[in-house]
Amino acid sequence: MMRWIDLPARRCQAAWRAAAWALATTLSACYYVPVAPTVVPGAPASFDRSFAAASGALRDQGLTVTSEDRNTGTIVGKLEGGTVTASVRQQADGSVRVQFDANGMRDPGVIDRVSRSYDRRMGR
Repeated sequence: MMRWIDLPARRCQAAWRAAAWALATTLSACYYVPVAPTVVPGAPASFDRSFAAASGALRDQGLTVTSEDRNTGTIVGKLEGGTVTASVRQQADGSVRVQFDANGMRDPGVIDRVSRSYDRRMGR
């Protein structure tokens, strides 16, 4: 013969409270930490913004801008008998490509400095 053991109501409530407390403390130990979104500085490159940054980068490095043609996307700067040409082109996918070329420059590091200046102006 099997006998059921009835726990008094108080003992049953105490057991439920202990179980609820154990569950609550376990769940409270787990918490969600939101991850900050990646922030990309500056706005997306546009032709006008890139053209202005390229022109400014040449001036930042002491070049005298002798020609700026938005229609062809070409900027020419001169320094000490040499020239630096910036070419700004709108790509088919909407992106903008900027290229700097030097010709006859005595200082081989001028292109690197112009490029860094361009990146600063673009917020990179």
